[in-house]
Amino acid sequence: MELNEKIKMLRSETGLSRKDFCVQYEIPLRTMEDWEVGKRTPPEYVVRLLAYYIQLTNIYKEKPVFMHHNHRNVSIIEEENGKKLVLINDKRFKGMDKNDWKDVETYLARYVGEYYEIAETSDIVYIDSDFPDEYANSKERIGLKGANRKAKANASQGIPELIRIASKPKWEQNKEEKHKRDARFGWYRYTVRFALPVYSDKSGELLRYNVFGAKMLIRHSEDGKKYLYDILTIKKENEQPA
Repeated sequence: MELNEKIKMLRSETGLSRKDFCVQYEIPLRTMEDWEVGKRTPPEYVVRLLAYYIQLTNIYKEKPVFMHHNHRNVSIIEEENGKKLVLINDKRFKGMDKNDWKDVETYLARYVGEYYEIAETSDIVYIDSDFPDEYANSKERIGLKGANRKAKANASQGIPELIRIASKPKWEQNKEEKHKRDARFGWYRYTVRFALPVYSDKSGELLRYNVFGAKMLIRHSEDGKKYLYDILTIKKENEQPA
């Protein structure tokens, strides 16, 4: 199917008028008109992202979340030893039963299509549509328990900052047939660290921060770009006073 026909079909699936579709998905009306009548061809990645957002909307019955995540209480700090740490001051995800991970996946969809730079290596890391599903539903995630499980859920709030501070990359060759294209040039594992607050159950007072270490898994695709794939091996390092 041609991209022009595909985007017209996607709008039809939503039941929205062209104007309402453009308002909801933040597309200039004139641009949408040109795409649908064939005067211009939409970029393939735009069609792919729209299909992804519409799918999430159908699953979770919510207005799709996009890339506007400026109201996050997240910062990067440098410890006395020079190591950088992503401080995530809000714990958005708490219970984390099976259904809660759908909320994590929906939250992560806002990053799809964005890219960030690793300060240490100057590498650009892209967020593709496979990331939310892998992060929320991988076998590694399912095996997490207790504090580590909640830590991974809440680490989703600091993805841009975690990419920024990623360090000590280690490369390994791709050995899986299913990734022969999207990881043609191998995998990189970067070290990342983040901290989450612990509050008193009675007073709500901030007691301390729990510090976690993890590995950021990045695939090197056949298109030459590097894509964030997952955050693995999350383990608690220590506790720090508030």
